[in-house]
Amino acid sequence: MQANDTSGQLPEFPERAGKRKQIPHISIENDPMILGGPIQSGITEWLKGTGVMSDVVMSSRARAARNLAGFPFPPTASSADRSQIMEICRRCIESLERKNGSTIRWFDLRNSDPNDRRLLVERQLMSRQHARGRYSNGEGGPDSPRGVAVIEPEERISILVNEEDHLRVQVIRSGLNLESCLKEINGFDDRIEQIVDYAFHPQFGYLTACPTNVGTGLRLSVMVHLPALKITGELEKVRNAASDMGLAVRGLYGEGSQAAGEFYQISNQVTLGRSDEMLLREIESEVVPNIVRYEQHARAQLMNENRMLIEDRVYRSYGILQNARLLKPDEALEHLGMVRLGVICELLPDMPLETVHELLLLIQPGHLQRLIGCDLSQAERRIARAKIVRDRLFSPQEPEQGDTER
Repeated sequence: MQANDTSGQLPEFPERAGKRKQIPHISIENDPMILGGPIQSGITEWLKGTGVMSDVVMSSRARAARNLAGFPFPPTASSADRSQIMEICRRCIESLERKNGSTIRWFDLRNSDPNDRRLLVERQLMSRQHARGRYSNGEGGPDSPRGVAVIEPEERISILVNEEDHLRVQVIRSGLNLESCLKEINGFDDRIEQIVDYAFHPQFGYLTACPTNVGTGLRLSVMVHLPALKITGELEKVRNAASDMGLAVRGLYGEGSQAAGEFYQISNQVTLGRSDEMLLREIESEVVPNIVRYEQHARAQLMNENRMLIEDRVYRSYGILQNARLLKPDEALEHLGMVRLGVICELLPDMPLETVHELLLLIQPGHLQRLIGCDLSQAERRIARAKIVRDRLFSPQEPEQGDTER
């Protein structure tokens, strides 16, 4: 990630810049982006279950926050400013070189289908905040100019426009693979910086709406599955230790989400004064391997010293999923998390791990409604969710309720 400022003078912060930058001429020689859905329905990158330490580490993600020089940050920008920012960013993304036959799909979130927005969140391609369009200061709303671009077919890269910052580029890979994520995001970020000027300060680094992102603007995170630490009562120690090291521990969908199923996102909170290499070394080489070892040790301890307890948890969840007729999302996630633990610990040797991972996605409201092919009420989703879990995990010959009543 290279700095654009070479003048030796301190540029103004974007919120105080009195004169707008001239809108750059962006030449587009590629095929146009695909506009809107449908979103892919296959397994997404964060649920492939491959890579280093993938028994514990579900996925790795690198995210870079960037802003255009000469424009206010999105939370304080006018709607006209956000529209202009979005158009510049959209054309910039469209002009980027496509590699290996990839395509770019663009979603204007002001007029996109609500279920498409749900799908993008559930596939970890954008945040819940971006789907709503509401900023932390109360500004914005569903009609706020904002968008997201997704690089297909891999769905490893997505670019959020007018979230908390003008641009948020993220790369996701399965397993513990932060180094590859960082390398890919740096290359992508450098290509964008050749087209537009970023808001950059020689002393502070990249300028961002949230002070904790100032500096490299880089957020490295991993999603981990820690059910054994929860069962043994050691999870709070790990969470407290991570917090003491300046790391954030959040739920499945990041900030503001709950940790259902014992799936957690662990990420750095501060970037100022920390180089990319420092953050990478701390998280990928020190913090995460230790957490993985704690979880693996807890699993081995349960299997060797308290096998009855882990068997009870796994088979109880297995039985509920096999027989339930109504399932809420968090309830399904909780039991699927235990079944995943059972598969990895070879308590359920005939259960494909790929099927469990697929269901972690299909039980979510957006994917569930897409699979059924229509909008469902909350009550209808609970019925459909339970049936899909039974059909995917267990015997397809299971009689329906109506058949048994006859």
